[in-house]
Amino acid sequence: MPHHVNWTERAQALKADGRAVIDGQRVAAVDGQTFAKHSPVDGRFLTDVVRGQRADIDAAVRSARAAFEDRRWAGQAPAARKKVLQRFAEKILAAKEELALLETLDMGKPIQYSMGVDVTATARCIAWYGEAVDKIYDEIAPTGDHALAMITREPMGVIGAIVPWNYPMIMAAWKLGPALAAGNSVVLKPSEKSPLTACRLAELAVEAGLPPGVFNVVPGYGHEAGEALALHMDVDAIGFTGSTRVGRRMLDYAGQSNLKRVYNELGGKSAFLVFEDYGDIARAAQTLAGSMFFNQGESCNAPSRVLVQDSIADEFVKLLAAEAPKYAPADPLHPDTVLGALVDETQLKTVLGYIDAGHSEGAQCVAGGRRARADSGGYYVEPTVFAGVSNEMKIAREEIFGPVTSVIRFKTEEEAIAIANASSYGLQASVWSLNVNRAHRVARALRAGTVHVNQYDEDDMTVPFGGYKQSGNGRDKSLHAFDKYTELKTTWLRLD
Repeated sequence: MPHHVNWTERAQALKADGRAVIDGQRVAAVDGQTFAKHSPVDGRFLTDVVRGQRADIDAAVRSARAAFEDRRWAGQAPAARKKVLQRFAEKILAAKEELALLETLDMGKPIQYSMGVDVTATARCIAWYGEAVDKIYDEIAPTGDHALAMITREPMGVIGAIVPWNYPMIMAAWKLGPALAAGNSVVLKPSEKSPLTACRLAELAVEAGLPPGVFNVVPGYGHEAGEALALHMDVDAIGFTGSTRVGRRMLDYAGQSNLKRVYNELGGKSAFLVFEDYGDIARAAQTLAGSMFFNQGESCNAPSRVLVQDSIADEFVKLLAAEAPKYAPADPLHPDTVLGALVDETQLKTVLGYIDAGHSEGAQCVAGGRRARADSGGYYVEPTVFAGVSNEMKIAREEIFGPVTSVIRFKTEEEAIAIANASSYGLQASVWSLNVNRAHRVARALRAGTVHVNQYDEDDMTVPFGGYKQSGNGRDKSLHAFDKYTELKTTWLRLD
């Protein structure tokens, strides 16, 4: 990342636009309502953002439906859609500094990660699905001589996408990439805590040649704009990423409305299993710290349950406690900062409340545990490590969504598997062992959508992302994501 950029000066000059994007145009709310958006970095006012209501969602869905029905996008050849999505990705990269700055100011993550991870991953996702769309073939079923049975994929229609505040661009791209590539129209409702990059992405998409109405963005609160989108009778599917609590509501809303498809990517409490035969536990501790404290711990796949074999647990705790101070919170606009601000005061209080719960339940805080940089006007928490944790404690059961991890000891492989699986979540896990039989055996036994072996968070667009149990259904990323945004049609021709 270029160190010559003065991000503080750029931030002062930035003019954010919080208006919605409907039918290819920036628009105010129908009733004119807005809410003030302040930065978690230092409390500065960023802009007034559209407070979308039912009328705004109705307008966006009408626009999306019209675009789908006249086939201005769905009717284009896959190769043509590919070119537009590739131009969209190029536009994202060309606006890299603006988007990264919006992302950092909006939700508090370090600028080096907004630049080096979020923007590049967003562009990569859009380009990848654009490239994939004309590589997918339909099927001919094996029938007798007197019939021809074709199995084809068709776009669903209007997709409602509701995304969280922790990775605003990436989570949007995971929905947009396959949904748009397949020929659908999309109405995106970003989190009210981080709406600014979503609105800018919609503008860039139009500049790249995406027809107006195909991609609309309506900011607003979940209980207003989000609920209206999920209940809308003319939305064919909802792609939701967020909490398990709200994911349940998405299913309720589908039942109350038109039985629209609902695909939920929800919470996690991922287990990180370290066995005594791994050997280099310093590397395991370093990997754990880097993955856990990345994005301030505001990641659904954060390895927040660390299961360590008894014989090496004391040493591992010391190594992990020594790693934590390397991730001390600092100004997110400084290019060297590795841990930024939590998204808002509510999340700050939530995380500090979990830290208090850890103390009250008898866990031992061996690193961090306090608010940091309170005089900045922003919301920062030290990277925190608890030892002496049991799997029944609140900090081991519930998703914290902050830089807090818990170390749980185990004696045997069977006990480790039992503890790891004793969770309502099943998003990710990691196994650290040099015994290939054990690594494979444990990985197969863990009930999680992704299991890492001797690493954590290595990833690519080519592999699916999603979870078991209350971590959700369906998969983002990879070709499997097309399953969520397409219908399978069988056409049976009798040949006489």
